[in-house]
Amino acid sequence: MNFLLKLSRLIDALNERVGRAVYWLVLVAVLISAGNAVVRKAFNMSSNALLEIQWYLFAAIFLLGAGYTLLKNEHVRIDIISGRFSRRAQAAIDIIGTLLFLLPLALLLIWFSWPTFVESWHSGEVSANSGGLIRWPVKLLIPAGFFLLALQGVSELIKRIAFLMGLIADPAAKSHAPPPEVQLATAIKARGENR
Repeated sequence: MNFLLKLSRLIDALNERVGRAVYWLVLVAVLISAGNAVVRKAFNMSSNALLEIQWYLFAAIFLLGAGYTLLKNEHVRIDIISGRFSRRAQAAIDIIGTLLFLLPLALLLIWFSWPTFVESWHSGEVSANSGGLIRWPVKLLIPAGFFLLALQGVSELIKRIAFLMGLIADPAAKSHAPPPEVQLATAIKARGENR
């Protein structure tokens, strides 16, 4: 089990890094969107490439961030029923859900999206829009995103089993630390008060 827990930590580290990188894609998407809007209104000009890159970034944020979101236990859940159970029962529900739904669905989506990416790559598919972008990078995001999600599903499965075996603390326990945006606001406020 030690090997599996080490593997789980490696998967967690990978999705942590990918998730933190995806944060920056949000900023890039906002800057491109704002810049495109300003140029369109001020100069009556627009670019299909700039519009498409916004869609690509949006796809990257959601697809590549899915594993990170699972790592942070932030996916939407229906806790009305499971919230009434003990943490051990909730861990068992997570194991069943991961085995019956998350992993099969993620693997199925990887299986079906890979040929679409490969076909786009080999054909050099380009957007039908004038000045549009090549399509294979955005098509690669689908299998890549679901691969990261499946990996994180395996990590969560390992952690839930280890928890049920009494080897680790509850992996789904929420940290009582404030969310990052609250921490940032507090730090900015403290810096302003110290001046």
